[in-house]
Amino acid sequence: MTIELKMLAWTLVLAFVQILLFDVARTRQYGLKWNTGPRDEAMPPLSAHAERLSRAQANLFETLPLFAGFVLVAHVAGISTTMTVLGAQIYFWGRVAYVPLYAFGVRNLRSLVWLVSLAGLVMVAAAVLTAP
Repeated sequence: MTIELKMLAWTLVLAFVQILLFDVARTRQYGLKWNTGPRDEAMPPLSAHAERLSRAQANLFETLPLFAGFVLVAHVAGISTTMTVLGAQIYFWGRVAYVPLYAFGVRNLRSLVWLVSLAGLVMVAAAVLTAP
């Protein structure tokens, strides 16, 4: 398995972890009875921490299809270069760092880390789109 595919697989694990983190935060606030019930009743707004976990998850889900698509195209096309490997690693580790920064409300650095992860995505995309 290529490093790019491994990074994609680990990014999918990260996506699952983010789903769990948000669900745990929400259940902690609303209770197990709410979580196991039909969830029909109106609930108070989520805590700032739970909302941030939700937004961090949504943010990953915005770029994950693009990352997955470019990694899979690279794999099918037999493209595995220093740029695709480094780009995939930068994207993954940037996404890992992004979660706690967003969850704990760290400004500026969170946005910088997001830009770094985006640069990793662009690196993979550029390698695919400029391949002969």
